[in-house]
Amino acid sequence: MPPLSTEEDIAWLKSTFHPIPKVSLPDDTIEYAIYLLSGTADDSNDSETRLKLRDVQKYVAELQKQWLKGYIWQRQAFSLELRKDDGVSYLRGCVEYGDSIEDEWVIVWLLREITRKFSDAWVKVTDNDGEFLLIEASGTLPSWLEPDVAENRVWINDGQLKIIRPEGKGRSVNKTGEKLSMADARRIILTDRKRLMHSISIEEEAFFRLRNYPGQIRHNMHHALVTIPRKIAFLLQQKTAYISPAIEAFYLRDPISMKALNSSKHLDKMVFPPKDFVTVSAKFPKVAYAQMKSQEFPVPRVFEQSSSSLSDVDANSSYMSGLKLVCGFEMLLTDKQYQDLPAVREMKMLLEDLDSENEKLPTDAEIATWERVQDDEKWLDIDFNDLQKELNGRTGSSSGVKSQDFADKTAQENLRKIVKQFEDFLNDDQAGPDEDNDDLETLMQTMEKELKEKGAYNDIDANLVQNLLESFKAQGGAAGPMGNLMGLMGVNMPRDGGDSSDDDNTPGPSKR
Repeated sequence: MPPLSTEEDIAWLKSTFHPIPKVSLPDDTIEYAIYLLSGTADDSNDSETRLKLRDVQKYVAELQKQWLKGYIWQRQAFSLELRKDDGVSYLRGCVEYGDSIEDEWVIVWLLREITRKFSDAWVKVTDNDGEFLLIEASGTLPSWLEPDVAENRVWINDGQLKIIRPEGKGRSVNKTGEKLSMADARRIILTDRKRLMHSISIEEEAFFRLRNYPGQIRHNMHHALVTIPRKIAFLLQQKTAYISPAIEAFYLRDPISMKALNSSKHLDKMVFPPKDFVTVSAKFPKVAYAQMKSQEFPVPRVFEQSSSSLSDVDANSSYMSGLKLVCGFEMLLTDKQYQDLPAVREMKMLLEDLDSENEKLPTDAEIATWERVQDDEKWLDIDFNDLQKELNGRTGSSSGVKSQDFADKTAQENLRKIVKQFEDFLNDDQAGPDEDNDDLETLMQTMEKELKEKGAYNDIDANLVQNLLESFKAQGGAAGPMGNLMGLMGVNMPRDGGDSSDDDNTPGPSKR
């Protein structure tokens, strides 16, 4: 290859190089870091910094003991590990919170409390959306603070939200292309604190979801009575957090994972066979409980005999909740995809201890001493009148009591915009590829004529119904496109009662 001799050749070579893309966080994940920045540029004493960071970890343990005792995280718990990058020691953590947005805000609250205790602690927190605190406060941000320049500018210190301004004359900056590295941000915090901006209005919007903390933490949990095998009651008594992965396994089930539970051949191989039931009070994260309760779930064949004798409404309610829980635990401990989870390994060790008689199942007398709490489920119900008022832009109620159900101002505005756009689309008679309407209509008429000539057009309705029923049966009683589509149309699909074989491996709705 001849040497590059012209500026055009060099320019072409440069154009072929692209920066390594930044690794983005997985969905539903929050990442955070805590730096100790005392306001001086002397960071040489790293051993002292590490000792202070240990004190931060101890304080976090005290906070969790005081406010998060018994708290159930949906996926991963809050943690802090000591790290050192570019010669700087700091604390870091990364938590996958799943569908529980409240877990994310519990973490933000913990981080803010840390900065209130340690005035030299500076916290940076992001999720897969980036600087999500700015998203919460999007309506109050200055014009220059755009997403492409926001990275490393947003910090929590002394319980306050602080933003690094661009170089310029204070508030006169309207736009900036200045991007900050982490090293730049730390240098500014240490040596140029005049560039730090603290806005009360931005802070109130960014921390709006924390207005009821720490009291809100206990309201993130729900207690309900469930009828479950004694083995599962034993596991939950050992560690209530086992309930989260079990419900997630149930919620994310598919016909393949349910296949064994729809065959009586699996009964002798079950980890939690349907026998020796006890009714206990279980603690759930509210999100997990809503996920479990919202699922239409026909009784699997292996449980039909145990459920046939129940007639009382309350018993059925606790039994059906327990049934879903049992299926979740069964899939969790038998499905290969879950075997590497720490919770699964722990439960298997506990069950092995039971088999070796190192542990004993709780007796009826012991279970009678356990708390028997059942919380009200009204929070599961949506008042559609209040929802309509929110969509129409009217807040409050006729009684003068301010509603808190839709208090997030950004969410209100976004929801109204979505509804407005959808209504505009529905009311737009001209929407669609108008220029193709005539050609499309001609094509459809030609196809209809050919189908009629071949005798196929007359059977299209029967073919459609047959395909719909086959699609519904293939769901195996789980959520799926056919069931969801029929549900939206207000159609309750019948359960499959035509198959007389109880032991076949064909997934489908229960015969009950």
